[in-house]
Amino acid sequence: MQVLTRSIPLLITGLAGLVMILSAFFPYTSEWGKVAGQFFNILAAFAFVLGGGNLLKIHLKKVSDQSKGWGYSGVILVCFIATLVVGLGKLGVYPNHDYPNIRFSGETQSSGAFWWAYEYVFKPLTATMFSMLAFYVASAAFRAFRAKNFEAILLLGTAFIILLGRTFAGVLVTGWIDPQGPFGGLRLEELSVYVMQVFNTAGNRAIMIGISLGIASTSLKILLGIDRSFLGSGD
Repeated sequence: MQVLTRSIPLLITGLAGLVMILSAFFPYTSEWGKVAGQFFNILAAFAFVLGGGNLLKIHLKKVSDQSKGWGYSGVILVCFIATLVVGLGKLGVYPNHDYPNIRFSGETQSSGAFWWAYEYVFKPLTATMFSMLAFYVASAAFRAFRAKNFEAILLLGTAFIILLGRTFAGVLVTGWIDPQGPFGGLRLEELSVYVMQVFNTAGNRAIMIGISLGIASTSLKILLGIDRSFLGSGD
């Protein structure tokens, strides 16, 4: 029985991964990839249910034990249950024009309590979080951009060019340089664009190539059964 619980998931994973790879490189197998994708959607639906149940289990236990930070768990539970009820019940959603007699035919993206909560609760909270992150980024940048060595000097100089070149002050500082002249490229706004399009693009491509190689190697380990961490066995 122990062998089956390990071998069957490995076999399913290997076959599904092989089908997805073949469907990407061989056109006549593209339908196989679509079928496999439908099964992924079904599994994702079960994963949502299991994830919601796990969230309830963890935070209910924290509230029950009144462990440290249990008040935050209570807020999470209230918000989760309220959103779930409002979303699944489609409270306040107008029925679809094509099916006016069907209660749950409307779309939550355009009306109802779920849309209101998304527009006037979730979006402002997200904007607030990212506006706070700006201060943390500024603090981290101040600590990182200290010219302690040559590499730090390059980083500091590049950041100075980018930040100043994207502001009106940068335009004023180098505004005396003729943009049509031989030194027009030395204007801060032009240097900022050049750094972003040349050096930044080269760095992004190198990072993406590294990520792609990492994804390929990890995928092969999973397909070949070398990495079995997804089984929860700790191998």
